[in-house]
Amino acid sequence: MNDILCGNTAFASSWYAVARSIEVGAAPRQITLLSRNVVLYRSADGSVVAAPDRCPHREAPLSKGTVEAGCLVCPYHGWTFADDGRCVDVPSASEGVPAPPRAHLKTFHTAEQYGLVWVCLADEPAAPIPNIIQEHDSTFRRINTEVDIWQTSATRMVDNFLDITHFPYVHVGTFGRAQDTHVPKIELVALDDDWFGYEYEVLANNSDLGTLASGQTSGVVERAMATGFNLPFNVRSDIHYGTGLSHIILLLSTPIDDVTSYFTFVIWRNDDFSVSAEEVIRFDLAIGAEDKRMLEMLDGVLPLDQTTLVSVQADKCSVEWRRRLIEWMNRPPAVRLERAG
Repeated sequence: MNDILCGNTAFASSWYAVARSIEVGAAPRQITLLSRNVVLYRSADGSVVAAPDRCPHREAPLSKGTVEAGCLVCPYHGWTFADDGRCVDVPSASEGVPAPPRAHLKTFHTAEQYGLVWVCLADEPAAPIPNIIQEHDSTFRRINTEVDIWQTSATRMVDNFLDITHFPYVHVGTFGRAQDTHVPKIELVALDDDWFGYEYEVLANNSDLGTLASGQTSGVVERAMATGFNLPFNVRSDIHYGTGLSHIILLLSTPIDDVTSYFTFVIWRNDDFSVSAEEVIRFDLAIGAEDKRMLEMLDGVLPLDQTTLVSVQADKCSVEWRRRLIEWMNRPPAVRLERAG
């Protein structure tokens, strides 16, 4: 492993989706983010706490402990930590003796948005969680999906999600069979304040699963689409049908390490609720499974420079994402924070 992602401090300053909110309760659980083991749990007031999954006493995993009265208790010697990381009890210490200064945990930033728990490992996040305007539109419902583990780099996932030229080849089992392999000239634009990408139109094969997603029964449907990125690894894909139905997908790739990632997606949809959430996501889950099979065949981190890989006009969005990502990685922390504001 080259430690390209985990070894660069820039990535620690971003927000990452690591779990669904409904999956994080009072019982501590472990996640791994940028090669760091993190313990998650809910404190007595219901807020999510994230801290290193390591007791400073003898390095026991705190995720194997318990939460009692809102405090995290180590399973090895019972050292107890408040939700701000302070060590509030050392059972083996003499009465009245305070915990050693290095006994306290340094907690991480957490947030709950879009039905997900987000974690930032840095002292200060470089930018807010990207905005999805449909979250605030009462005509849309939100549908969450489980967090999966993909044996591939987050860099390869973003490159794939920004690309439409693989549709006729990777997605033949879902919607790609009717795809034209010719890609018109791509023009990159700001989709809104948080997302940069391109707009395009495609013909999609409308399989049995696809009819539920599109609300149409014809064999082929027209889609007006937009795809864009938000650094470092967030992708948004908008699908609009002629019927007025809109299907917005937030694709979130979180580095467990350089070559393993969490993946989840969130859907916003302005339908009449006549199709269940389970039926709506079945089609997108099948599409994701096709992407996963392909990406897990590829080794290592996607080369980020502009000379190792051969690119064409159709790869324009990914090329621009990689250019901006390298620039962002190389900025001093103060500049990243200043530009984020």
